Amino acid sequence: MNLHDNRKMRFAVTVTIMGMLFASTVSAEGPKTKPIQIGSKALTEGVILGEMLALLAEHAGYKSKHLAAMGGTQIVFQALENGSIDAYADYTGTLTQEILKSERIRDERGMRDALALRGIGMTNKLGFNNTYALGMKEDLAEKLSIRTISELAQHPKLNFGFSNEFKGREDGWIGLKRTYQLPQEPIGMDHDIAYRGLESGTLQVTDLNSTDADIRFYKLRVLKDDRSFFPAYQCVILYRLAMEEQHPDVVNAWRQLEGRFDDVSMVEMNARVKLDRQSERQVASTALRDRLQIAIAPEKTSHRLFWDLLRNTRDHLQLVTLSLVAAVIVAIPLGIAAAKRPKFGHIILGVIGVMQTIPSMAILVFMIPLLGIGFWPAIAALFLYSLLPIVRNTYQGLTSIPHSLQESAAVLGLKPFARLRLLELPLASPMILAGIKTAAVINVGTATIGVLIGAGGYGEPILNGVRLNNHSMILQGAIPAAVLAIVIQGLFDRIEKWYVPEGLRIQRSP
Repeated sequence: MNLHDNRKMRFAVTVTIMGMLFASTVSAEGPKTKPIQIGSKALTEGVILGEMLALLAEHAGYKSKHLAAMGGTQIVFQALENGSIDAYADYTGTLTQEILKSERIRDERGMRDALALRGIGMTNKLGFNNTYALGMKEDLAEKLSIRTISELAQHPKLNFGFSNEFKGREDGWIGLKRTYQLPQEPIGMDHDIAYRGLESGTLQVTDLNSTDADIRFYKLRVLKDDRSFFPAYQCVILYRLAMEEQHPDVVNAWRQLEGRFDDVSMVEMNARVKLDRQSERQVASTALRDRLQIAIAPEKTSHRLFWDLLRNTRDHLQLVTLSLVAAVIVAIPLGIAAAKRPKFGHIILGVIGVMQTIPSMAILVFMIPLLGIGFWPAIAALFLYSLLPIVRNTYQGLTSIPHSLQESAAVLGLKPFARLRLLELPLASPMILAGIKTAAVINVGTATIGVLIGAGGYGEPILNGVRLNNHSMILQGAIPAAVLAIVIQGLFDRIEKWYVPEGLRIQRSP
């Protein structure tokens, strides 16, 4: 077999492998009946309620899928509004003060009417009020004689750390600062990280949800809202109104939760997850059994870690593989165009370089209105992040070829496309493969944020571990992600030895 045939064979095998990977990842979803899609905010309480909704849908005879801990209010509500999910739990205070604030809703009837215009229905209240509050360590509050929010104004040097959502909300820090004339400037962070800041002493005050189990765990004092700033945050279930026609039995099942849970029972359920290390599904099934006398099959935990690892690995490979294959198909031609048309090339490299600087969370949020939530917006975001290393390396590989070689090929009568295929791309192949390898390894790490919009993968145990302060759960996602990155890097090293022409490998050897 001559060199030309060998290259053709390698190209054909590579395309075949990529096609097989693409087909296998797509077929993993398979044609099947679409399940009832349940969402939940990145709160332990929200995840528990999401599991209840999923279990009730299953008890009514339907498949369900819970996209747990998707993120903040706007992400989850937007997913409901565009039909990416069918239901989730939210709060009346959040609806009036955040989601519907421009409509100046004053009563429950107005709230229902405003939601109906968006194609959304609302159950009656579930029975508990999870209002916002401010809190600090009990011993520090006692030492400084602080019992009310007003008294915080007398201590301007206290360090405040709030969840990013609370910090940016009118019914959070923005309105609270104005109402109480507080001089502090808080920093924004993850809600669960803030608790650890209180424990270590780097923070003195943070925002709380009144049903948080962490209040008892971290021995916090809830400061009295002495100017009655925070409204009531009664929990309700929001659902697509189309569900009433398509699956009325599921909506009726969800309505069984109305009035069933008070503040104490919700605190107890949160504590069983965060302090007793029970799963949200286990706590939800127990609550349904005790409160509604609905028998739910006990959760099977013997092989749960193994099957969770397989599922997360499948999801992560789908995200990495599909985004990388798409990026290779687009980026290599862009790199060739940039090398062959220098003026156009500066524009290509500039635009792709700017895209690389956009924060990944911002790209995910931008993709939600276009692609909804879940798998495809995460693929699109990873695809955009994969372009730069491949385009840049293709460009550099082609532009670094000595002019003498290109001139020799022209003298031999090779046309531009033949020169590109037979000479330039083989010579640039080490650099191109290095760019693809870099994109693949970066994708493995970046894909973990896909869990914030329900894409799954290794980010799921990592996010849950952070939320529950469970280091072993964090490692269940972090270690496989690291191992996968190492495996992919080794795989590309092997591909390079097989794919790069032998003469180039000898030339590059020390």
